[in-house]
Amino acid sequence: MVKKTTLQVVSLGCSKNLVDSEKILGQLPSERFSVIEEGRGDPNIVIVNTCGFIHDAKEESIDTILQIIEKKKKGLHEKVLVCGCLSQRYLDDLRQEIPEVDAWFGVSAANDLYAYLKETYQNDLPQRYITTPKHYAYLKIAEGCDRTCSFCAIPMIRGAYQSASIDSLTEEATILAGKGVKELLLVAQDLSYYGYDLSKKPMLAKLLQSLIRVEGIEWIRLHYAYPNNFPEDVLQLMAENPRICNYLDIPLQHINDELLLSMRRGHSKKQTIRFLEKVRRLVPGIALRTTLMVGYPGETKQAFQELYDFVEAVRFDRLGVFTYSPEEGTRAFNLGDPIAQAEKNRREEAIMSLQASISLQINQAKVGKTYRVLIDRVDGKYLVGRTEFDSPEVDNEVLIPDQKEIIPGQFIDVLITKADEYDLYGKPLD
Repeated sequence: MVKKTTLQVVSLGCSKNLVDSEKILGQLPSERFSVIEEGRGDPNIVIVNTCGFIHDAKEESIDTILQIIEKKKKGLHEKVLVCGCLSQRYLDDLRQEIPEVDAWFGVSAANDLYAYLKETYQNDLPQRYITTPKHYAYLKIAEGCDRTCSFCAIPMIRGAYQSASIDSLTEEATILAGKGVKELLLVAQDLSYYGYDLSKKPMLAKLLQSLIRVEGIEWIRLHYAYPNNFPEDVLQLMAENPRICNYLDIPLQHINDELLLSMRRGHSKKQTIRFLEKVRRLVPGIALRTTLMVGYPGETKQAFQELYDFVEAVRFDRLGVFTYSPEEGTRAFNLGDPIAQAEKNRREEAIMSLQASISLQINQAKVGKTYRVLIDRVDGKYLVGRTEFDSPEVDNEVLIPDQKEIIPGQFIDVLITKADEYDLYGKPLD
Protein backbone atom coordinates (compact mmCIF):
# COMPACT_ATOMS: atom_id res chain seq x y z
CA MET A 1 0.00 0.00 0.00
CA VAL A 2 1.40 3.41 -1.01
CA LYS A 3 1.92 5.75 1.93
CA LYS A 4 -0.11 8.94 1.59
CA THR A 5 1.45 12.38 1.66
CA THR A 6 0.04 14.46 4.50
CA LEU A 7 -0.81 18.05 3.59
CA GLN A 8 -2.08 21.10 5.45
CA VAL A 9 -3.17 24.58 4.39
CA VAL A 10 -2.61 27.46 6.81
CA SER A 11 -5.10 30.10 5.72
CA LEU A 12 -4.46 33.70 6.75
CA GLY A 13 -6.50 36.86 6.33
CA CYS A 14 -10.11 37.12 5.27
CA SER A 15 -12.88 34.61 4.65
CA LYS A 16 -12.42 35.04 0.88
CA ASN A 17 -8.92 33.62 1.34
CA LEU A 18 -10.38 30.76 3.35
CA VAL A 19 -12.61 29.79 0.42
CA ASP A 20 -9.54 29.73 -1.83
CA SER A 21 -7.80 27.43 0.67
CA GLU A 22 -10.78 25.11 0.80
CA LYS A 23 -10.85 24.88 -2.99
CA ILE A 24 -7.14 24.05 -3.05
CA LEU A 25 -7.82 21.15 -0.70
CA GLY A 26 -11.06 20.13 -2.38
CA GLN A 27 -9.71 18.23 -5.39
CA LEU A 28 -6.72 16.49 -3.82
CA PRO A 29 -6.98 12.78 -4.66
CA SER A 30 -7.58 10.86 -1.45
CA GLU A 31 -5.45 7.94 -2.64
CA ARG A 32 -2.36 10.21 -2.65
CA PHE A 33 -3.01 12.86 -0.03
CA SER A 34 -4.33 12.97 3.49
CA VAL A 35 -5.45 16.39 4.72
CA ILE A 36 -4.45 17.44 8.22
CA GLU A 37 -6.48 20.30 9.63
CA GLU A 38 -4.71 23.53 10.50
CA GLY A 39 -3.07 23.48 13.92
CA ARG A 40 -2.94 19.71 14.14
CA GLY A 41 0.06 17.46 13.57
CA ASP A 42 3.17 17.89 11.45
CA PRO A 43 2.28 17.24 7.79
CA ASN A 44 4.75 16.49 5.02
CA ILE A 45 3.64 19.56 3.04
CA VAL A 46 2.42 22.87 4.41
CA ILE A 47 0.78 25.43 2.12
CA VAL A 48 0.59 28.96 3.55
CA ASN A 49 -2.17 31.01 1.92
CA THR A 50 -1.08 34.55 2.74
CA CYS A 51 -2.78 37.92 3.16
CA GLY A 52 -1.21 41.19 1.98
CA PHE A 53 -4.00 43.68 2.61
CA ILE A 54 -2.53 45.85 5.39
CA HIS A 55 0.72 46.07 7.34
CA ASP A 56 -0.39 43.86 10.24
CA ALA A 57 -1.65 41.17 7.87
CA LYS A 58 1.64 41.19 5.96
CA GLU A 59 3.59 40.88 9.20
CA GLU A 60 1.44 37.94 10.29
CA SER A 61 2.00 36.22 6.95
CA ILE A 62 5.80 36.65 7.13
CA ASP A 63 5.94 35.52 10.76
CA THR A 64 3.85 32.44 9.98
CA ILE A 65 6.07 31.47 7.05
CA LEU A 66 9.21 31.85 9.17
CA GLN A 67 7.75 29.78 12.00
CA ILE A 68 6.90 26.97 9.61
CA ILE A 69 10.36 27.19 8.01
CA GLU A 70 11.89 26.65 11.46
CA LYS A 71 9.83 23.47 11.84
CA LYS A 72 10.98 22.37 8.40
CA LYS A 73 14.61 22.83 9.49
CA LYS A 74 13.90 20.52 12.41
CA GLY A 75 12.60 17.87 10.03
CA LEU A 76 8.93 18.23 10.95
CA HIS A 77 7.93 19.21 7.38
CA GLU A 78 9.37 18.21 4.01
CA LYS A 79 8.10 21.11 1.91
CA VAL A 80 6.72 24.60 2.50
CA LEU A 81 4.67 26.19 -0.30
CA VAL A 82 3.36 29.76 -0.23
CA CYS A 83 0.48 31.28 -2.20
CA GLY A 84 -2.01 34.13 -1.90
CA CYS A 85 -2.01 37.91 -1.84
CA LEU A 86 1.39 38.51 -0.25
CA SER A 87 3.28 36.30 -2.69
CA GLN A 88 1.29 37.73 -5.60
CA ARG A 89 2.39 41.23 -4.65
CA TYR A 90 5.98 40.72 -3.47
CA LEU A 91 7.03 37.54 -5.25
CA ASP A 92 10.56 38.55 -6.32
CA ASP A 93 11.47 40.08 -2.96
CA LEU A 94 10.14 37.11 -1.02
CA ARG A 95 12.03 34.62 -3.12
CA GLN A 96 15.26 36.38 -2.22
CA GLU A 97 14.46 36.97 1.43
CA ILE A 98 13.08 33.49 2.26
CA PRO A 99 14.86 31.02 -0.03
CA GLU A 100 13.88 28.12 2.24
CA VAL A 101 10.36 28.17 0.77
CA ASP A 102 10.16 25.38 -1.81
CA ALA A 103 7.74 27.12 -4.20
CA TRP A 104 5.80 30.36 -4.50
CA PHE A 105 2.43 30.91 -6.16
CA GLY A 106 0.09 33.88 -6.60
CA VAL A 107 -3.61 34.35 -5.90
CA SER A 108 -4.84 32.11 -8.72
CA ALA A 109 -2.67 29.38 -7.35
CA ALA A 110 -4.62 26.20 -7.78
CA ASN A 111 -3.55 25.23 -11.33
CA ASP A 112 0.16 25.84 -10.83
CA LEU A 113 0.13 24.44 -7.32
CA TYR A 114 -1.54 21.24 -8.47
CA ALA A 115 0.97 20.96 -11.30
CA TYR A 116 3.74 21.20 -8.69
CA LEU A 117 2.06 18.35 -6.80
CA LYS A 118 1.82 16.42 -10.09
CA GLU A 119 -1.96 16.67 -10.18
CA THR A 120 -4.51 18.41 -12.43
CA TYR A 121 -6.85 21.06 -11.07
CA GLN A 122 -10.24 21.54 -12.76
CA ASN A 123 -11.41 25.15 -12.46
CA ASP A 124 -15.05 24.36 -13.19
CA LEU A 125 -15.53 21.94 -10.28
CA PRO A 126 -17.11 23.47 -7.16
CA GLN A 127 -15.48 20.94 -4.82
CA ARG A 128 -14.28 22.20 -1.44
CA TYR A 129 -12.83 20.73 1.72
CA ILE A 130 -14.80 22.52 4.44
CA THR A 131 -12.59 23.80 7.25
CA THR A 132 -15.30 25.69 9.15
CA PRO A 133 -17.73 23.88 11.47
CA LYS A 134 -19.78 21.70 9.14
CA HIS A 135 -23.03 23.66 9.62
CA TYR A 136 -21.80 26.92 8.05
CA ALA A 137 -19.61 27.86 5.11
CA TYR A 138 -18.54 30.93 3.16
CA LEU A 139 -19.67 31.31 -0.43
CA LYS A 140 -17.44 33.62 -2.48
CA ILE A 141 -19.65 35.08 -5.19
CA ALA A 142 -17.06 37.20 -7.01
CA GLU A 143 -13.34 37.76 -7.37
CA GLY A 144 -11.47 41.07 -7.65
CA CYS A 145 -12.75 44.63 -7.44
CA ASP A 146 -13.46 47.54 -9.79
CA ARG A 147 -13.52 50.22 -7.07
CA THR A 148 -10.68 52.72 -6.92
CA CYS A 149 -10.46 53.41 -3.18
CA SER A 150 -7.21 55.29 -2.63
CA PHE A 151 -5.99 53.18 0.31
CA CYS A 152 -6.70 49.71 -1.06
CA ALA A 153 -4.34 47.42 -2.97
CA ILE A 154 -6.87 44.66 -3.64
CA PRO A 155 -7.58 45.61 -7.29
CA MET A 156 -3.82 45.46 -7.98
CA ILE A 157 -3.57 42.06 -6.32
CA ARG A 158 -6.85 40.41 -7.31
CA GLY A 159 -7.65 42.16 -10.57
CA ALA A 160 -10.94 43.33 -12.03
CA TYR A 161 -14.32 42.27 -10.68
CA GLN A 162 -15.49 38.86 -11.89
CA SER A 163 -18.90 37.60 -10.80
CA ALA A 164 -19.39 33.86 -10.58
CA SER A 165 -22.48 32.67 -12.41
CA ILE A 166 -25.72 32.08 -10.54
CA ASP A 167 -25.80 28.49 -11.80
CA SER A 168 -22.31 27.70 -10.52
CA LEU A 169 -22.96 29.32 -7.13
CA THR A 170 -26.26 27.49 -6.76
CA GLU A 171 -24.54 24.21 -7.60
CA GLU A 172 -21.82 24.95 -5.04
CA ALA A 173 -24.44 25.84 -2.41
CA THR A 174 -26.29 22.59 -3.15
CA ILE A 175 -23.09 20.59 -2.65
CA LEU A 176 -22.42 22.44 0.62
CA ALA A 177 -25.96 21.77 1.83
CA GLY A 178 -25.45 18.10 1.04
CA LYS A 179 -22.48 18.14 3.41
CA GLY A 180 -24.61 19.50 6.23
CA VAL A 181 -24.17 23.26 5.76
CA LYS A 182 -27.18 25.20 7.06
CA GLU A 183 -25.81 28.75 6.91
CA LEU A 184 -24.21 30.39 3.87
CA LEU A 185 -22.12 33.50 4.41
CA LEU A 186 -21.89 35.36 1.11
CA VAL A 187 -18.56 37.15 0.65
CA ALA A 188 -16.89 39.23 -2.04
CA GLN A 189 -14.79 42.34 -2.10
CA ASP A 190 -18.03 44.13 -3.02
CA LEU A 191 -21.40 42.36 -2.90
CA SER A 192 -23.20 45.43 -4.25
CA TYR A 193 -21.52 45.12 -7.65
CA TYR A 194 -22.44 41.48 -8.19
CA GLY A 195 -23.69 40.89 -11.72
CA TYR A 196 -22.79 44.25 -13.27
CA ASP A 197 -19.86 42.69 -15.14
CA LEU A 198 -22.16 39.97 -16.51
CA SER A 199 -25.26 41.91 -17.52
CA LYS A 200 -24.68 45.61 -16.75
CA LYS A 201 -27.26 45.43 -13.97
CA PRO A 202 -27.37 44.23 -10.33
CA MET A 203 -28.00 40.52 -9.93
CA LEU A 204 -27.59 39.99 -6.19
CA ALA A 205 -31.35 39.66 -5.58
CA LYS A 206 -31.63 37.14 -8.42
CA LEU A 207 -28.78 35.13 -6.90
CA LEU A 208 -30.45 35.19 -3.49
CA GLN A 209 -33.73 34.03 -5.01
CA SER A 210 -31.89 31.01 -6.37
CA LEU A 211 -30.01 30.27 -3.15
CA ILE A 212 -33.07 30.39 -0.89
CA ARG A 213 -34.50 27.49 -2.90
CA VAL A 214 -31.55 25.24 -2.02
CA GLU A 215 -32.88 22.55 0.30
CA GLY A 216 -31.12 22.50 3.66
CA ILE A 217 -29.95 26.13 3.67
CA GLU A 218 -31.76 27.97 6.47
CA TRP A 219 -29.70 31.16 6.85
CA ILE A 220 -28.00 33.33 4.22
CA ARG A 221 -25.83 36.18 5.48
CA LEU A 222 -24.44 39.13 3.49
CA HIS A 223 -20.88 40.35 3.98
CA TYR A 224 -18.87 43.23 2.52
CA ALA A 225 -21.41 45.31 0.66
CA TYR A 226 -20.62 48.77 -0.67
CA PRO A 227 -22.97 51.69 0.10
CA ASN A 228 -23.02 53.02 -3.47
CA ASN A 229 -25.83 51.62 -5.61
CA PHE A 230 -26.71 48.85 -3.19
CA PRO A 231 -29.69 47.12 -4.86
CA GLU A 232 -32.92 48.01 -3.09
CA ASP A 233 -34.60 44.80 -4.21
CA VAL A 234 -32.16 42.91 -1.95
CA LEU A 235 -33.48 44.83 1.06
CA GLN A 236 -37.05 44.04 0.06
CA LEU A 237 -36.18 40.36 -0.32
CA MET A 238 -34.43 40.38 3.06
CA ALA A 239 -37.51 41.85 4.74
CA GLU A 240 -39.78 39.26 3.14
CA ASN A 241 -37.79 36.03 3.38
CA PRO A 242 -36.73 34.62 6.77
CA ARG A 243 -33.90 32.61 5.20
CA ILE A 244 -32.00 35.83 4.50
CA CYS A 245 -30.66 37.05 7.81
CA ASN A 246 -31.58 40.58 8.85
CA TYR A 247 -27.89 41.42 8.83
CA LEU A 248 -25.71 43.54 6.56
CA ASP A 249 -21.96 44.00 6.76
CA ILE A 250 -21.20 47.25 4.94
CA PRO A 251 -17.73 48.80 5.51
CA LEU A 252 -18.02 52.61 5.46
CA GLN A 253 -14.41 53.57 6.37
CA HIS A 254 -15.21 57.19 7.35
CA ILE A 255 -17.87 59.90 7.36
CA ASN A 256 -15.95 63.16 6.87
CA ASP A 257 -16.61 64.49 3.37
CA GLU A 258 -13.03 65.64 2.70
CA LEU A 259 -11.64 62.27 3.69
CA LEU A 260 -14.29 60.37 1.74
CA LEU A 261 -13.29 62.39 -1.32
CA SER A 262 -9.59 61.72 -0.78
CA MET A 263 -10.36 58.03 -0.21
CA ARG A 264 -12.25 58.00 -3.55
CA ARG A 265 -15.23 56.34 -1.92
CA GLY A 266 -17.73 57.91 -4.29
CA HIS A 267 -20.31 58.90 -1.68
CA SER A 268 -20.79 61.74 0.79
CA LYS A 269 -21.77 61.93 4.43
CA LYS A 270 -25.33 62.90 3.50
CA GLN A 271 -25.64 60.00 1.05
CA THR A 272 -24.26 57.57 3.63
CA ILE A 273 -26.74 58.64 6.29
CA ARG A 274 -29.65 58.50 3.84
CA PHE A 275 -28.62 55.00 2.81
CA LEU A 276 -28.46 53.75 6.41
CA GLU A 277 -31.85 55.30 7.12
CA LYS A 278 -33.32 53.56 4.07
CA VAL A 279 -31.88 50.19 5.10
CA ARG A 280 -33.38 50.47 8.57
CA ARG A 281 -36.70 51.65 7.17
CA LEU A 282 -37.01 48.82 4.65
CA VAL A 283 -35.70 46.10 7.00
CA PRO A 284 -36.91 46.94 10.52
CA GLY A 285 -34.71 45.38 13.18
CA ILE A 286 -31.78 44.74 10.84
CA ALA A 287 -28.34 44.39 12.43
CA LEU A 288 -25.81 46.67 10.75
CA ARG A 289 -22.11 45.92 10.92
CA THR A 290 -19.47 48.33 9.63
CA THR A 291 -15.71 48.75 9.53
CA LEU A 292 -14.03 52.11 9.98
CA MET A 293 -10.53 53.42 9.35
CA VAL A 294 -8.75 55.89 11.60
CA GLY A 295 -5.48 57.70 10.99
CA TYR A 296 -5.89 58.22 7.24
CA PRO A 297 -3.68 61.13 6.04
CA GLY A 298 -5.54 64.37 6.67
CA GLU A 299 -7.73 63.02 9.46
CA THR A 300 -7.66 66.07 11.72
CA LYS A 301 -8.88 65.99 15.30
CA GLN A 302 -12.09 67.61 14.06
CA ALA A 303 -12.53 64.94 11.36
CA PHE A 304 -12.00 62.20 13.92
CA GLN A 305 -14.51 63.82 16.26
CA GLU A 306 -17.00 63.86 13.39
CA LEU A 307 -16.49 60.13 12.96
CA TYR A 308 -16.87 59.57 16.71
CA ASP A 309 -20.11 61.58 16.78
CA PHE A 310 -21.39 59.63 13.77
CA VAL A 311 -20.83 56.30 15.53
CA GLU A 312 -22.54 57.63 18.64
CA ALA A 313 -25.56 58.82 16.64
CA VAL A 314 -26.03 55.85 14.29
CA ARG A 315 -25.49 53.14 16.94
CA PHE A 316 -24.23 50.31 14.77
CA ASP A 317 -25.01 46.87 16.10
CA ARG A 318 -21.52 45.63 15.24
CA LEU A 319 -18.41 47.63 14.46
CA GLY A 320 -14.70 47.12 13.83
CA VAL A 321 -11.87 49.64 13.47
CA PHE A 322 -8.44 49.41 11.89
CA THR A 323 -5.65 51.93 11.64
CA TYR A 324 -4.44 53.24 8.30
CA SER A 325 -1.25 51.80 6.86
CA PRO A 326 0.28 53.13 3.60
CA GLU A 327 0.31 50.55 0.82
CA GLU A 328 2.76 50.82 -2.08
CA GLY A 329 1.11 51.47 -5.41
CA THR A 330 -2.09 52.94 -4.01
CA ARG A 331 -3.13 56.54 -4.64
CA ALA A 332 -2.94 57.38 -0.93
CA PHE A 333 0.65 56.18 -0.63
CA ASN A 334 1.97 59.53 -1.90
CA LEU A 335 0.14 61.28 0.94
CA GLY A 336 2.63 59.81 3.38
CA ASP A 337 1.76 58.64 6.87
CA PRO A 338 1.70 61.85 8.93
CA ILE A 339 -0.32 60.63 11.92
CA ALA A 340 1.73 58.84 14.58
CA GLN A 341 0.84 55.22 15.25
CA ALA A 342 0.27 56.01 18.92
CA GLU A 343 -2.37 58.57 17.96
CA LYS A 344 -3.97 56.14 15.52
CA ASN A 345 -4.15 53.56 18.29
CA ARG A 346 -5.71 56.11 20.65
CA ARG A 347 -8.40 56.91 18.09
CA GLU A 348 -9.07 53.24 17.47
CA GLU A 349 -9.44 52.60 21.20
CA ALA A 350 -11.76 55.60 21.61
CA ILE A 351 -14.14 54.34 18.91
CA MET A 352 -14.09 50.79 20.24
CA SER A 353 -14.74 51.98 23.79
CA LEU A 354 -17.73 53.94 22.55
CA GLN A 355 -18.96 50.93 20.60
CA ALA A 356 -18.63 48.71 23.68
CA SER A 357 -21.05 50.95 25.57
CA ILE A 358 -23.46 51.00 22.60
CA SER A 359 -23.26 47.23 22.26
CA LEU A 360 -23.97 46.78 25.98
CA GLN A 361 -27.10 48.92 25.73
CA ILE A 362 -28.31 47.06 22.62
CA ASN A 363 -27.67 43.70 24.25
CA GLN A 364 -29.34 44.60 27.54
CA ALA A 365 -32.50 45.47 25.59
CA LYS A 366 -32.60 41.81 24.47
CA VAL A 367 -32.90 40.43 28.00
CA GLY A 368 -36.27 38.77 28.44
CA LYS A 369 -36.71 38.19 24.69
CA THR A 370 -36.54 34.92 22.79
CA TYR A 371 -34.29 34.36 19.76
CA ARG A 372 -33.62 31.52 17.37
CA VAL A 373 -30.02 30.47 17.93
CA LEU A 374 -27.69 28.32 15.82
CA ILE A 375 -25.33 26.34 18.05
CA ASP A 376 -21.71 26.55 16.87
CA ARG A 377 -19.76 24.60 19.49
CA VAL A 378 -19.43 23.39 23.05
CA ASP A 379 -16.97 25.41 25.15
CA GLY A 380 -16.46 24.14 28.68
CA LYS A 381 -19.78 24.23 30.47
CA TYR A 382 -21.50 26.27 27.76
CA LEU A 383 -23.12 25.73 24.42
CA VAL A 384 -22.03 28.66 22.23
CA GLY A 385 -24.28 29.88 19.45
CA ARG A 386 -25.41 32.90 17.44
CA THR A 387 -28.60 34.70 16.52
CA GLU A 388 -29.32 35.77 12.94
CA PHE A 389 -27.81 39.14 13.90
CA ASP A 390 -24.30 37.72 14.40
CA SER A 391 -21.65 36.32 12.10
CA PRO A 392 -19.15 33.72 13.33
CA GLU A 393 -15.87 34.78 14.93
CA VAL A 394 -16.44 38.55 14.62
CA ASP A 395 -19.78 39.18 16.35
CA ASN A 396 -21.67 38.49 19.56
CA GLU A 397 -22.27 34.99 20.86
CA VAL A 398 -25.00 33.43 22.95
CA LEU A 399 -23.83 31.29 25.88
CA ILE A 400 -26.20 28.60 27.12
CA PRO A 401 -25.59 26.11 29.95
CA ASP A 402 -24.61 22.84 28.27
CA GLN A 403 -27.53 20.55 27.48
CA LYS A 404 -26.25 17.13 26.44
CA GLU A 405 -29.12 16.56 24.04
CA ILE A 406 -28.29 19.75 22.07
CA ILE A 407 -25.46 19.52 19.53
CA PRO A 408 -23.55 21.96 17.26
CA GLY A 409 -25.43 22.70 14.07
CA GLN A 410 -28.81 22.60 15.79
CA PHE A 411 -31.25 25.52 15.87
CA ILE A 412 -32.96 26.16 19.23
CA ASP A 413 -35.12 28.89 20.74
CA VAL A 414 -33.34 30.68 23.58
CA LEU A 415 -34.67 33.06 26.23
CA ILE A 416 -32.05 35.73 26.95
CA THR A 417 -31.48 36.09 30.69
CA LYS A 418 -28.33 38.24 30.89
CA ALA A 419 -26.16 40.43 28.67
CA ASP A 420 -22.75 42.06 28.63
CA GLU A 421 -20.92 44.08 25.95
CA TYR A 422 -20.35 41.30 23.47
CA ASP A 423 -22.12 38.21 24.81
CA LEU A 424 -25.66 37.15 25.59
CA TYR A 425 -26.60 34.47 28.10
CA GLY A 426 -29.75 32.43 27.91
CA LYS A 427 -31.62 29.20 28.49
CA PRO A 428 -33.26 26.97 25.90
CA LEU A 429 -37.03 26.85 25.75
CA ASP A 430 -38.73 23.48 25.84
